[in-house]
Amino acid sequence: MNLSNGEEQLMNIIWEKGKAFMKDLLESLPEPKPAVTTVATLLKRLSDKGAIGYTVFGNSREYYPLIQKKTYFSTKVNELVKNFFNNSPSQFASFFTQETDMSQKELESLKKIIEDQLKNKTP
Repeated sequence: MNLSNGEEQLMNIIWEKGKAFMKDLLESLPEPKPAVTTVATLLKRLSDKGAIGYTVFGNSREYYPLIQKKTYFSTKVNELVKNFFNNSPSQFASFFTQETDMSQKELESLKKIIEDQLKNKTP
């Protein structure tokens, strides 16, 4: 599932809040705020894509996620690795660690995560 930047922005708010009405989304969006019609169009697209659902309360809709943030971003990262790093996680890791100016502490933390993952893998 591919989402536009605007759709991702709304999804991040919905994921953070768990459920949100239009007014909640508008309040959470940064300035300059988009028009209500723009947000409504993005919500319709998200619904059509199966990313969100909603419950109707009178004239209002309360939106909630149908996909998990972790699942969505896992797919996006895998696409990134496939499309830009020849489907090589090690090329991605090399680029990521060299080009993001990670501190010694951050690199040590990443090393520990990798070591923990290696311990959990069965040979």
